[in-house]
Amino acid sequence: MEEKKVVPGTGGDHYVPYSERSGGESVVFFTRELSAEGLARIYTYIQEALKGRVAIKLHTGEKNGPNIIPRDWVRELMDGKVSDGAIIETNSYYEGDRDTTEKHRETLKVNGWTFAPVDIMDENGAVFLPVKGGKWFSEMSVGKTLPEYDSLLALTHFKGHTKGGFGGSNKNIGIGCADGRTGKAMIHTTPGQNDQWDISDEEFMERMTESTKSVIDHFGKNIAYINVMRNMSVSCDCEGIYAEPVVTPNVGICASLDILALDQACVDIIYAMTEEENHALVERMESRHGLRQLSYMKELGMGNDRYQLIDIDHEDAVVVPADVVKNLVPFEKEET
Repeated sequence: MEEKKVVPGTGGDHYVPYSERSGGESVVFFTRELSAEGLARIYTYIQEALKGRVAIKLHTGEKNGPNIIPRDWVRELMDGKVSDGAIIETNSYYEGDRDTTEKHRETLKVNGWTFAPVDIMDENGAVFLPVKGGKWFSEMSVGKTLPEYDSLLALTHFKGHTKGGFGGSNKNIGIGCADGRTGKAMIHTTPGQNDQWDISDEEFMERMTESTKSVIDHFGKNIAYINVMRNMSVSCDCEGIYAEPVVTPNVGICASLDILALDQACVDIIYAMTEEENHALVERMESRHGLRQLSYMKELGMGNDRYQLIDIDHEDAVVVPADVVKNLVPFEKEET
């Protein structure tokens, strides 16, 4: 019997308005309060999913990266609400300041991630998790220590991404939990190719999303997601000081127990902005076919692309993205 050829889907360059979506609705919480206090408050709305030893997956960044989530926000969250937690990371696939554990540890020190345990999960190898319903993979190689945790908090800096179009919770988990040698290569590179980054567009989005699915299937109901919409360069934090300048206004923090609803809500918020405000991120998302992340998560049953957006600043009122982006302040670089 001839083996069926796997082909990627389409439409990653096309934004689907809310009115054209179908299916159930999830809940996404929102606050405009971009501070340690705002992060701690919105955390309380999704903390029910987290128990036992909590893995906090965030992007700790390249050396002196200007856009990562502020360390003091994370420190206060962990000191106050996630005392039995550890920051988790994996080594990078590309050559740089994080492609070996030794260099990665030095970069963590430079960036100030010294107040809590940081588990570089692939320091001593990797483990395979099953990918249920995937078309590219039946299993994904992730950092060896990931299964040692009881629950996972994806604490994500929402921004653009050179390959993914945008980096939300899906990218943070799918790339960030895959180990630096095997898992990331499975997502980025066709075996036998000389180009380390030869996989792009819809195929890349699907491979990355299947990696994410292996992790969220593993944790089941014990996983929660927060996206921080601040310092949203079109560049990922893996570009560090070489990231493109931020031109998109800061918005706030979103959180959910549904990964698709959360990433979709953040994308919807970007699209609800004026063209002057959103042109850079919209161009990055569409040119990389990054919106395929959303449609493929829906195809894989990873969540809903319809949601109620709850404004926790105003007595949990139900709002829409257009309400969130009224009177945004043009981005100004913070003094350091």
